[in-house]
Amino acid sequence: MSSKKFVDESELHRKHYEEICGKLVQDQFAQFLGIRLVELGEGTATAEVIVQEHMLNAHGTAHGAIIFSLADFTFAAACNSYGKTSVALSMNIGFLAAAMKGNRLVATATEEKKNNRTAWYRIRVESEHGLVATLDALAYRKNEYFVETGEEK
Repeated sequence: MSSKKFVDESELHRKHYEEICGKLVQDQFAQFLGIRLVELGEGTATAEVIVQEHMLNAHGTAHGAIIFSLADFTFAAACNSYGKTSVALSMNIGFLAAAMKGNRLVATATEEKKNNRTAWYRIRVESEHGLVATLDALAYRKNEYFVETGEEK
């Protein structure tokens, strides 16, 4: 019989909020792209980026890679918001509208369902002109926490 103690992840989020945010904003690729974490909640996150000249595709609109990267970073923030190491299993994006140079893209991730091993998220990417993309993402939640849980020996 397992003697594993229940971990209150809501409590971990509250207790280690600053440490969790500090870890997430260390994402060097997001920093390189200019993506900024705006808000972090339990299983939720909001991030933003301003579309720059070097982010445009051959048609003069925001490259799909910048839109996907913003959604991916926001998903990563939301699924790691409890201090439990989580990684992507699958993601499916739908591009619904173009974004242009100077547009402020805002991605919001919402946790739809989670258990000990997996969690499912919906991410919306919007500009000042409306919905740009949606992303459905499934996370694998590893055994490790990157904050102290009180179970350490």
